[in-house]
Amino acid sequence: MSSLNPLSQRALISVLAILPMFAACHRQAGAPQGIGSLPVTVVTLRAEPVTLVRELPGRLNAYVIAEVRPQVYGIVAQRLFTEGAMVKEGQPLYQLDDATYRADEQSALANLTRAQATLVTAEFNANRSAELVKINAVSKQDDENATAALLQARADVEAARAAAHRAAVVLGYARIISPITGRIGKSTVTQGALVTANQTAPLATVQQLDPIYVDLTQSSAELLELRRAVAAGKLTTGADLPVTILLEDGTTYSHTGKLAFSDVTVDPSTGSYLLRVLVPNPERLLLPGMYVRALLGMGVRPDGLLVPQQGVQRDPKGNTTVFVVTAGGKVEQRPVKVSQAVGDKWLVEDGLAAGDRVVVEGLQKIKPGLAVKATEAVAAGVGVASHLSQ
Repeated sequence: MSSLNPLSQRALISVLAILPMFAACHRQAGAPQGIGSLPVTVVTLRAEPVTLVRELPGRLNAYVIAEVRPQVYGIVAQRLFTEGAMVKEGQPLYQLDDATYRADEQSALANLTRAQATLVTAEFNANRSAELVKINAVSKQDDENATAALLQARADVEAARAAAHRAAVVLGYARIISPITGRIGKSTVTQGALVTANQTAPLATVQQLDPIYVDLTQSSAELLELRRAVAAGKLTTGADLPVTILLEDGTTYSHTGKLAFSDVTVDPSTGSYLLRVLVPNPERLLLPGMYVRALLGMGVRPDGLLVPQQGVQRDPKGNTTVFVVTAGGKVEQRPVKVSQAVGDKWLVEDGLAAGDRVVVEGLQKIKPGLAVKATEAVAAGVGVASHLSQ
């Protein structure tokens, strides 16, 4: 090296310094990857009963509605209730001016008394005539007339009694009572107002709010789909499936309801039919006319498979696939068919079976055929019954 000039010596030293670094990089690049060293997290699918529910919009309606109307005409003398208060069946609500009706009742009672007096006379005459006809003291014709007069007097008493009863009933109508127990609304009339029998506008409305109805609408297409699933044995139904009510602010109502009935007629303008749910309302929190949403149990999938949503991938065409770790520890991409969202999972219709291990973490690092090290995910404690997205 002493025969080299200084410039050549510096170039040679630089090359010798770079060679070890190049050799190290070459060895690192050419080193083989460890087989099965890439970790992924998987979820092993298990068949389990899954309660499928549907979120439907609905309106609240009172359990019983009674519109209070007068059955006689008259002037309102007094209102006997507090607006917005609870009233009981038979409780007086309005008192009409009943002077005329009281007079009619007294007249009817007087007619009844007169008819009863006439009956006493007719009975005496008939009895006496029956004795006299035996000794030929009176003619047979006179005896028959006395008997007919007795029958007429008895009929007059019954007619007078019916008239007196009718007058009492009409007098009772002047005191308007509540037909049901419930909460009464505002009064549409005040003291001094004239009301008439069978008028169109009610004086007030009483509503029974515990329990209360939730009227829901569901499309007929969903009904057909449900029936096909039941017929195919994929779904079982029952009358005791739960109904959860979601209030307008998104909170869950504390009491669950039950399906009362489903209508048999489809509305031609909307293509939907009515479902009526009966819900307890002891706190009177639910009021008629409120908008709510109901999570209605549609059936139970006895052997349902739920796959976490983070493990399902969609391509631009909407096709869904998952990565499955095979028994040999390699990744396999598999097309699947999912139908409905159940909480944070998809309900599997086709492509997966119980026992399959679906990759839920590490998806960005894997590809089909790659050997991986699978670790089971910690159970998230997802409940069996969750609501379906629309």
